Amino acid sequence: MASNMETGATADEQLDHVDKPEGPVTAAILASGVGALSLGILTTLAEASTSIKDFLTLYDPVGALSGKTIGAVLVWIVAWAVLHMMYRDKPMESRKALTAALVLIGLGVLGTFPIFFQAFAPAE
Repeated sequence: MASNMETGATADEQLDHVDKPEGPVTAAILASGVGALSLGILTTLAEASTSIKDFLTLYDPVGALSGKTIGAVLVWIVAWAVLHMMYRDKPMESRKALTAALVLIGLGVLGTFPIFFQAFAPAE
């Protein structure tokens, strides 16, 4: 086999680059944002409604946190599966997906801050 010096080709020219669609990566990034947002929404809803809080209480010693986290994980998995099926063969812009995911994650984190979700608590 001839070396790079003998052929005059650079290392990059000798490698076979296969462009792969970024759709699966985009799906995973966006799904993480959707999952984080769903946790924030479930946290806020549980504070706003006692019936939702009771519904989300899957294990009494843990309280509604059990339903919030399980619900958010289920939403994340479903979102990832659906987005993967939608984007698996498509060229996507990962930067746009990352920006959207960061916004969704930020909103999800906001929904888990007590100063935010307690604003939706019923007046006593």
